[in-house]
Amino acid sequence: MHDSSTGSENQPSRRFWDARLQQDIEEIQSRVRAMGDQVERALKTSLEAVLERSRPKAYSVIVRDQRIDRLEKEIDHLCLEFLVRQQPAGRHLRFAYATIKINAELERIGDYAESIARQVLKVADQAELPAPEKFREIGQVAISMLRTALDAFLEQDAERARRTMIIEDHVDRLRSELNAVLLGAEREGRLPLPALTPMLTIARRYERVSDQAKNICEETLYLCTGEYWKHQGAGGVVRILFVDADHGVRSRMAAAIGRNLEAEGLHFLSAGLQPRPLAEPWHSWMDARGMAEAGCPPRSATELLQQEAIAVVVALEPVARAVFPAPPTPTVAMEWTVPEPERLLGQGLPPEAAAEQLFQTLRLQVQDLAQALAGD
Repeated sequence: MHDSSTGSENQPSRRFWDARLQQDIEEIQSRVRAMGDQVERALKTSLEAVLERSRPKAYSVIVRDQRIDRLEKEIDHLCLEFLVRQQPAGRHLRFAYATIKINAELERIGDYAESIARQVLKVADQAELPAPEKFREIGQVAISMLRTALDAFLEQDAERARRTMIIEDHVDRLRSELNAVLLGAEREGRLPLPALTPMLTIARRYERVSDQAKNICEETLYLCTGEYWKHQGAGGVVRILFVDADHGVRSRMAAAIGRNLEAEGLHFLSAGLQPRPLAEPWHSWMDARGMAEAGCPPRSATELLQQEAIAVVVALEPVARAVFPAPPTPTVAMEWTVPEPERLLGQGLPPEAAAEQLFQTLRLQVQDLAQALAGD
């Protein structure tokens, strides 16, 4: 005999599991919001530490970083429990996946806040902060972008995520402007050379915050639409091309630094608009350090872009922007502010010191770019 009560008996059970599903989601969202609040607080305090050159505020960011690390582990554990208990599909499965990714992004941003604080300790005795208004602006814009990106995720608002992503370009421009000011201050003697790298690092960290915020927006779009876009090179290899006017020391050194990272799936190249052999004293400096890029034949950036599938093009001086592919294009184009080699020599710096300054400026930026691409 057919038991007509079976369907009605299953209804309470189904309602229970639906309620448990929603409860689990709300618990995860609550923890993500708490972590976002902690990260935002760390970034705001780090910005105050920069503007005030405050050691106490820098130390407070450093010692609180463990709280963010603990929250990351808690959220990961909750997401894994959710996957096992609920065995979700469709949008709920995408929610768990996106949350795990965003959790990692937030933890990384917390590391950036700690890094900024550690740089402050190196320049706390600096009498004057060059362009404090620019530091304040880049910090506030990056922090605001992060908050809006996280709100878009928690509210599952795809349109808000799309609008927020474009702010990254503004932060990139702010960082280029700030780098130019810092390099100018160092040239004019208003910023000691030992303080230059920490200041450049601080600006770069706020730019990376905006990069991670954009990643959060991408995860939100994946959650809401099921579409997921990442930059991929042909055959699984991501090719990064550094370009300057003459295939000189800047492009060659950047590519050599990238290759020394031995990052799987990343291939670093260098070229110039009007290439010629690498001149002295740069050739000797690179050769002495085992950078094979010093002896490479001159390469044309235009020809290389026609021959290879380039994922990222980095212009190391304004004129090199001429090789940027016209949109629409899958190639990512960006410009870095790097000192002019001949100007460094013209300021009376010995060749060794000039080459070392170029190396340190490029090393930090190449490492950050490689980390971002490896994360994608």
